[in-house]
Amino acid sequence: MKIGILQTGHAPDALIEQTGDYDLFFERLLDGHGFSFENWPVVDGVFPPGADAADGWIITGSRYGAYEDHDWIPPLEDLVRAIHRDGLPMVGICFGHQIIAQALGGKVEKFAGGWSVGRVEYDTAEGPLAVNAWHQDQVTEPPAQARVLGSTPFCENAILAYGDTILTYQPHPEFGSDFVRDLIEARGRGVVPDDLLYDALNGLSKPNDSQRVANDIAGFLKAERTA
Repeated sequence: MKIGILQTGHAPDALIEQTGDYDLFFERLLDGHGFSFENWPVVDGVFPPGADAADGWIITGSRYGAYEDHDWIPPLEDLVRAIHRDGLPMVGICFGHQIIAQALGGKVEKFAGGWSVGRVEYDTAEGPLAVNAWHQDQVTEPPAQARVLGSTPFCENAILAYGDTILTYQPHPEFGSDFVRDLIEARGRGVVPDDLLYDALNGLSKPNDSQRVANDIAGFLKAERTA
């Protein structure tokens, strides 16, 4: 199964040589599930020829806001709607979670409550789900067709599903704790309040459920769907 990665941001310059860019984060996250991958860095204006260029899709995180005025955002929203119309499986992470919601009629904004950084436990029907987060923007009004699968008091619309073809997460299952620690130094200092960074650093040693999320995403992408 070919997965198209729609890359909407780049890893920090200070880290990219060590970590690779964001498309590689998802290739590592989903390694062993039998996928092949092709990356389109839409953030740089590079788009696939159409929704049928892959069997399933992943939209990455980004430092940009879904509501910001960038030339690549309107065509990305058009592509999201085309993938949805064609019934292809699509997964969105952080910015991807937000741009899918926005493209399908929801609202995304900079959250008045501030930042969420580091390990967060989300409430789901299957119990707590601990995943690393890094965001200030949120989906504050999900589209009417979206179902909330995971939330916290701080982030009510943290995991969303749309029918059986779209699954989106506000947190970052692809971000390991070491990367979050490095990201705090590369992008967090002077931007995120120091007390939040302190709490985030202290929580990174606790186990998280990124592998469980990876398995859920892989199963979702592979699931049989009726036309």
